[in-house]
Amino acid sequence: MKLHDDVHNYYEKVMLDRIIGRNLQDKYDDDVLADFCCTVLNRLPARYIRYDVDMAFYLPQHERIQMEQRVDIAIDVAMTQVAKRGSTISE
Repeated sequence: MKLHDDVHNYYEKVMLDRIIGRNLQDKYDDDVLADFCCTVLNRLPARYIRYDVDMAFYLPQHERIQMEQRVDIAIDVAMTQVAKRGSTISE
């Protein structure tokens, strides 16, 4: 079986879109942001796909909204955890 580089967890794209939408990439330094992303993704189910266009075409609107809500909740939890750890915020 040949492994494909294009296989990925769709939640990664949703998470990155939501992080950018909240400008969190400007709030945390690179190390904190990497840990932050791991924390978020570990709270979400995996949804592996090969092509993003397939999800865009086949994913019902209510599922897309549900995925975005799950990501928002996971981001909120990760932000709380980062704040509790006292991680530094980039200036």
